[in-house]
Amino acid sequence: MAKTVAIVNQKGGVGKTTTCVNLAAALHDLGKRVLVCDFDPQGNATSGFGVDKTTLSPSVYEAIIGGAPIRKAVVSTQWGDVIGANKSLAGATVELIGMADREHLLKNALAPLDGDYDYIFIDCPPSLELLTLNALCAAQAILVPVQCEYYALEGLSDLLTTVRIVKRSLNPQLALMGVVLTMYDGRTHLSMQVAEEVKRFFPGKVYASVIPRNVRLSEAPSHGKPVLSYDPWSRGANAYKSLAQELAARE
Repeated sequence: MAKTVAIVNQKGGVGKTTTCVNLAAALHDLGKRVLVCDFDPQGNATSGFGVDKTTLSPSVYEAIIGGAPIRKAVVSTQWGDVIGANKSLAGATVELIGMADREHLLKNALAPLDGDYDYIFIDCPPSLELLTLNALCAAQAILVPVQCEYYALEGLSDLLTTVRIVKRSLNPQLALMGVVLTMYDGRTHLSMQVAEEVKRFFPGKVYASVIPRNVRLSEAPSHGKPVLSYDPWSRGANAYKSLAQELAARE
């Protein structure tokens, strides 16, 4: 049975997609069977795996709205499998409003793949709306990237309130898997201060492996590769390798 993990934070630019792509690739390198489900209309996780989001057929949109067989939406890459997304997903929120059992469409779509993978990672959009709600209902756990910057904890109480509501009324098994500190710069007092604050906010849930600010992490998506392939010896690649090992050991 796959461990389905929603990578979520309603703030944009915190490293959700970077973490989704590179953590999945690092776990794949460890021999795990990994699937990334891109559930963000921007489709950045899709292109981060070298998949052309403009020619996807079917995409995750067709799988949840059009009833396309989910296995046909799976694209295999050398870094793991991907169910891609593109801008067609942007209108799904409006279409979902009138659909029966709308919160569970993604969960129902992914169900046939449950035995095929060790991990299924869902890359969520930077908002708390119906797409993210679908991801929270499909997942057993959430992974929260938090950037080491001034407004790091802003809005996280809203996220945790949403998670509690989903857990109480829609998905009792949903739990916090862990928190990943991203964009860490050990040379600055601010990064260390924010790291300590996040650890106080999430006692026992913050991974020891932190993701540094690293130019290679920023460059890799433009080459359609995870950083582990683009520059396997970079600080960013080593950080995600460490995170994958820590996550797998905890599990």
